[in-house]
Amino acid sequence: MPTSIPADSVGLVQPQQLHFDQPLALASGRRLDSYTLTVETYGTLNADHSNAILICHALSGNHHLAGYHSMDDPKPGWWDSAIGPGKVIDTNLFFVVGLNNLGGCHGSTGPNQPNPDTGMPYGPDFPIVTVPDWVESQARLADRFGIQQWAAVIGGSLGGMQALQWAIDYPQRLRHCIVIAAAAKLSAQNIAFNEVARQAIRRDPQFYDGHYYGENAIPKTGLMLARMVGHITYLSDDGMREKFGRDMKSGTLNFDLSPQFEIESYLQYQGERFSTTFDANTYLLMTKALDYFDPAASYGDNLTEALHGAQCKFKVISFTTDWRFSPERSREIVDALIDARKPVSYAEIDSPQGHDAFLIPIPRYMEVFGACMKQVGADIPRSKPEGR
Repeated sequence: MPTSIPADSVGLVQPQQLHFDQPLALASGRRLDSYTLTVETYGTLNADHSNAILICHALSGNHHLAGYHSMDDPKPGWWDSAIGPGKVIDTNLFFVVGLNNLGGCHGSTGPNQPNPDTGMPYGPDFPIVTVPDWVESQARLADRFGIQQWAAVIGGSLGGMQALQWAIDYPQRLRHCIVIAAAAKLSAQNIAFNEVARQAIRRDPQFYDGHYYGENAIPKTGLMLARMVGHITYLSDDGMREKFGRDMKSGTLNFDLSPQFEIESYLQYQGERFSTTFDANTYLLMTKALDYFDPAASYGDNLTEALHGAQCKFKVISFTTDWRFSPERSREIVDALIDARKPVSYAEIDSPQGHDAFLIPIPRYMEVFGACMKQVGADIPRSKPEGR
């Protein structure tokens, strides 16, 4: 926990809940008659509402991007290294919006929230949501703030998919699209990893077909296994070797089945922590949203055609050791944008951290990201002096 708030922090922040009564039709054919989004904002919205940045979160992310909820917080928001006064996403210049997506488990309407029809948690009855569904809800969020056009929509991993969908669905409502460590669709291998994680959760005896809330249970073992499998894919072989190697906890072999290598203990710790902070039904929904994402499918499987109507500037960033969303996947997006004659720049960052690199303030990454954000800032329309 911080003994004092760093000078480049957004400081103490509080989330807010925004309720929407306009029904939201979903891609599945179902609809939400009303819903709530939990959001956090940093910085000040300028007079013409032209300096707003939307940050879209990845699978296990949420609205808490930066700063601290209290002086007892053990750590700041998940992208605090990039957001704050004087940082890459400079809150002295930008008004930054983060939200917990529909189906999330951190205050927005989702499986762990009450179904207004029953008063009980939605559980497995909460509808499957897709990236386009999220973008539609985010557009309504922009309307609530009076933001007609985002200065930029930014996201890493699943967040990058949302940023790309924004450029397709609402081309006039963003000036920059920054896609980090993402892909235009999942590979078969990625879908397979997601299914293994889902099966780990669904086969947990404490899952109760998703109705574990009423049983006062948590499918903790399934969540732990799902997170451990996922976490392996977020790291790289180089990164794991550099951080853990074959180091043992005690220095000697015990000749039993208990965890003896540091990497085993690390994965168990990550799984244990995740199982106490994340909702199992939400994990299932989020991985399905990942699987379903494929904007080219509505355009004859032609990504160039899907991006033809985009009007913003694009920045695409990948990481050399990211095998979950490899540089090749990012280059596919770049090639489609070039074919569609859209303004795009691309950076491939050399790093050993694998997919998790998009969350880490790697100097070269921050340098590239910072240069991009300077352009975003330069493209903010300047208000005309009075009388002109």
